[in-house]
Amino acid sequence: MESPVFFDYGCNTHVGKRFYMNAMCVILDCARVDIGDDVLFGPSVQVYTAEHPVDPAARLTGVESARPIKIGDNVWVGGGAIILPGVTIGNGVTIGAGSVVTKDVPDNVVVVGNPARIVKHV
Repeated sequence: MESPVFFDYGCNTHVGKRFYMNAMCVILDCARVDIGDDVLFGPSVQVYTAEHPVDPAARLTGVESARPIKIGDNVWVGGGAIILPGVTIGNGVTIGAGSVVTKDVPDNVVVVGNPARIVKHV
């Protein structure tokens, strides 16, 4: 891990072998984050398990929740990508720089954009 990096708790993040994280990454690990073997994070990758209500009245109550994130093996997450709560990313995935991953990603694909979409099967 290249400093600085930021965690909410740290104890809820579990990483596999040969994990590399570039500088300025953020992991909000209010829920469990599982990161597989041979995963690479570019700079400023953000992983968010925390979420808040979209209803303004509910948000005023201060209620918060979190959903776990799972990242498979041999995944490359490009710089500035954001992974949102509850997402599972398969094995062999490439996430393009600046992408916003809002839903599960199957094995062996390249996803890019906001929201991230499959552009190639590998």
